[in-house]
Formats: sequence, C-alpha cells, structure tokens
Amino acid sequence: MGFRLIIGNKNYSSWSLRAWLFLTASDLPFEEIRLPLFTDAWQQISQYSPAKRVPVLMDGDIAVWDTSAIYGYVRSQHPSAIGWPADLKAQATARSIAAEMHSGFLGIREQLPQNIRARIPVERTTLEPATQQEINRVEQMWTQAYETYGGPWLFGDFSLADVAYAPVALRFVTYQIHLLPAAQTFVNAVQALPSIQAWAQAAATEPEVISFIDQLHTAETDA
Repeated sequence: MGFRLIIGNKNYSSWSLRAWLFLTASDLPFEEIRLPLFTDAWQQISQYSPAKRVPVLMDGDIAVWDTSAIYGYVRSQHPSAIGWPADLKAQATARSIAAEMHSGFLGIREQLPQNIRARIPVERTTLEPATQQEINRVEQMWTQAYETYGGPWLFGDFSLADVAYAPVALRFVTYQIHLLPAAQTFVNAVQALPSIQAWAQAAATEPEVISFIDQLHTAETDA
C-alpha cells in the first residue's frame, strides 16, 4: 500500500499545499484524500490524526502529521525526495527560514489567508504594522537568497525552503501585494510550476466557500 495524503480545501489550506507539493515535486506516488474544512466530511479527520489537523500522511497504518514530520518521515525512506541544499551554509539558512515560516508570520496568516482563486487588491499600508514588517522580512529573505545563490530557486535548486514559501507567494498573488523585483521573481517561479498550476485549477473548481475568508478585505475593495 502506498502513501495516502489527507488534505483540506485546495483553495484555503496552505499546509495541505506544502505537503502535496513536497510529494509531487519528489515524484512520489500517493493517493489524495480531500476533507473540506467546516463540512461533514471534515469529521473524518479524527480517523487519521489525533491532532485533527491537515495534512496527514498515511503509510499503511502509520500516521504522520505536521509538514516537518512528513518531510522527515518520507525522506527517511526516500532519500532522493526534495530536501535541503547540499552546501552546509546554504542548508543552515534554508532550514532557518523554513522554521521561521513554520512558527511565525502570524500577521500574514491572519490578514492574508490563503484564498487561491480570489484576486483582492490590498495596499500594504492598510495592513497592521506587524504584518507590514513580516512582508518586509519575507522580501528581505527572498532577495538575499537570490542575490547570494543566483536562482532559479531560493537556494539554487528547488528545496524544502521553496516548499515552505510557495503558499506565501500565492497569498501575495491573491492580494496583489507589490514586491521588490527579486521577491517577485520567486512569486513568478512558483506560479510557473505545472504542479502549482494544477493545484490552482483544482482550487478554482471547489464548491466550498469559507465566508469569513472570502469576505476579508472586500469592503475595502468595494469602497
């Protein structure tokens, strides 16, 4: 029996996207099980994870939840799966900024939630100061990485750092956040990935609507 990946809505669940992108970019086959948030189907999540969160990777009767745990578990069995840069200094930075994403950027999460199919222009100056600072920090990280390693991805070859920040790039697309040129280069690279395009197309056809996300910032746009 192969891997099964339990995810939430493709339109709204950024952590689901990270695990899915990791497996897809690693060319590992898996069965996708979608449990839309705030629906009856979501009640099934307790069958897969005591944390009752997505994503969850099932390997037979073994359950692995949280993206970091999923990366480590899969790579322990498939060392050729997407990982960290080989260069020690680059690896240290890549691990650090990925961890920074994993545990931080609460302002971006709350004020710019994932909503892939939407296009809602937001001026950075209308966001909370802490959120503006977080966007500045992301720009700084991406710009420094491109200046240091030259692309085409943050640390040259595609790595787990790119997986970590791909959903952030898509949030900036949704809310049409103006970025520094090097930071925009990363956004463009993410959008050009066939796997991301496939995910976005699937997100666009999902019937579920989470109103409190869809209505965020719309009053500002309509004003």
